[in-house]
Amino acid sequence: MNLKEIKEIINLMNEHDLNEIEVEREGTKIKIRKNSAEGYEPTRHQPLRYHVETQPSAPALEASTSVNPNAKEIKSPMVGTFYRAPSPEAPIFIEVGQIVEVGQVVCIVEAMKLMNEIKSEVRGKIVEIPVENAQPVEFGQTLFVVEPV
Repeated sequence: MNLKEIKEIINLMNEHDLNEIEVEREGTKIKIRKNSAEGYEPTRHQPLRYHVETQPSAPALEASTSVNPNAKEIKSPMVGTFYRAPSPEAPIFIEVGQIVEVGQVVCIVEAMKLMNEIKSEVRGKIVEIPVENAQPVEFGQTLFVVEPV
């Protein structure tokens, strides 16, 4: 995880008024927490201070390497709930074995009661869907593994 990604997480924390967030990605786990100043009356212009803890986590299983070393991943851009279809009665967006085009909607991630369409940034064949329908997902978690065609 690089500095730019950490800054994006901090911006998300500020936008959603979160005091603490924990993210696990690519074998690294970080926890970001706003400093609390109990008993201290902050001024309106007081800058926020953040404490970032990193620790190695269990090695992530790299599904893409077992399928094809050139495989690409479609990852969740946010924390939320993963849905494979626009509604329970509707057909699912994409199945394993199907070809996905750039810009094609592949799923929905619900975050804070908003349904966010997730679009593919790569063209290829879906070889794996490691997330179950209606399962919670984390920022950066792999939703689909795509083999370029």
